[in-house]
Amino acid sequence: MSGALLVAGTHSDAGKSLVTAGLCRWLHRRGVSVAPFKAQNMALNSVVARGGFEIGRAQAMQAAAAGIEAEVAMNPILIKPSGDRHSQVVVMGRPYAHVGARTYQQLKGELAPIVAAALADLRARYDVVVCEGAGSPAEINLRAADLTNMGLARAADLPVILVGDIDRGGVFASLLGTVAALDVEDQRHIAGFVINKFRGDPAILAPGLEQITERTGRPVLGVLPFVEGLGIDAEDSLAIQGPRADVTGLDGTLDVAVVRLRWMSNFTDLDALAREPGVRVRFTRSPVDVARADLVVLPGTKATIEDLALLRRDGLDRALAVRAAAGHPILGVCGGYQLLGEHIDDDVESGAGRVDGLALLPVATVFAADKVLRTVRGHSPLLGSVVSGYEIRHGHPVAHAGTPLIVTADGAPEGCAVGGTLGTSWHGLLEHDEARRALLRWVAARRSIDFTPARIDFGAERERQLDRLGDVIQEHLDTDRLLALIQRGVPSDLPDLLLERAPC
Repeated sequence: MSGALLVAGTHSDAGKSLVTAGLCRWLHRRGVSVAPFKAQNMALNSVVARGGFEIGRAQAMQAAAAGIEAEVAMNPILIKPSGDRHSQVVVMGRPYAHVGARTYQQLKGELAPIVAAALADLRARYDVVVCEGAGSPAEINLRAADLTNMGLARAADLPVILVGDIDRGGVFASLLGTVAALDVEDQRHIAGFVINKFRGDPAILAPGLEQITERTGRPVLGVLPFVEGLGIDAEDSLAIQGPRADVTGLDGTLDVAVVRLRWMSNFTDLDALAREPGVRVRFTRSPVDVARADLVVLPGTKATIEDLALLRRDGLDRALAVRAAAGHPILGVCGGYQLLGEHIDDDVESGAGRVDGLALLPVATVFAADKVLRTVRGHSPLLGSVVSGYEIRHGHPVAHAGTPLIVTADGAPEGCAVGGTLGTSWHGLLEHDEARRALLRWVAARRSIDFTPARIDFGAERERQLDRLGDVIQEHLDTDRLLALIQRGVPSDLPDLLLERAPC
């Protein structure tokens, strides 16, 4: 088997990432050599891929679904918002430019050959490449320089399946309207529809499926059910509306409050905690939640200075100070660690220069133009555990007092601990089972709670969830038609949909 297809969506968070991952897992289980690809990803969740290159977290998850190691060709362009109007552009895993939205559009001409080369490289090494679009292909204001939706489909001659989220309502109008908004040449690549997150009686939906097929001349390839509790790495903060895990209601439950930062990055660091029985993880900006929780986490941020100002605006700085003075557990990760320090010198991301931090740890951070990108291993004397993770940062925090939270494999100190306040630059720390359990035991002891962590294997649990995705694809989509699209490419008999236009 050889070929490729593009998974597009009617809007952001329609389910493109999970459908792409499910297709990768389904093909992998059939013995097909398959790789994911996303030409341009706008996300603050990222990882360090093979060779020390930064890519979107969703593509790393999709690579795991495909049974392969993540690499930079899978996500050649990563856009990381660093404020309301500016973003860092990462190209082939390295920082490339800091730009505004209009300037980025002007960059696309020089980025298009990089995207084409990355996709061609993957197609030369894998039997199938499952591409993921971004946002919606019907963003007609961006079509002229599009790199990741219909521009990619046209350039690489890819069939496109369009995913719509029925849970939001209006799915048929979204599918029909998306196709109709495209020009005729783009329409000819839309080969079928997938309806996602359906709950209810399929018989009620059936007339709509028939009518959308009649009106567009394109089949509905399947209806995917709403699947509870997948817990698969999310691409962006649209996925964290409400708690990440439900409270168990049992005595001894640990309550983890994650401060919801405006430019929060790598919030998937907390997914492993949310999988622990007896642990509740929720995102909040309430000072009351910060006061009451058993553990408060300050996650990473791509706009450290701006998020620091917002913490002060909302009174969260005072709530954290009271908590730290009482010795109650706080964990800062990467940007969150920098926020906990005495001051931050940033002439790189915000250009703000020296700014006072929360002063809850004896740490000073200086931002450098070069980004640290690496995987790491070590040992935590405080937790009594082997630890591992990865670093993605411009900030260089240095502690002048306190106790190192971690000693790296080469003997260097990393992070800082003072009383109940901990900080580290390492992402992925909590995915290490031994380290996560050690942290939970430490929190329970400081809070005088009788709690014993379960023996959860987070890696194995993630694999089970990816298998669930593969099962959903196999059971609910027309896999014969999907295979035909992958092997034969764009169908030649798809009709055009023309919008009726009012006379001038």
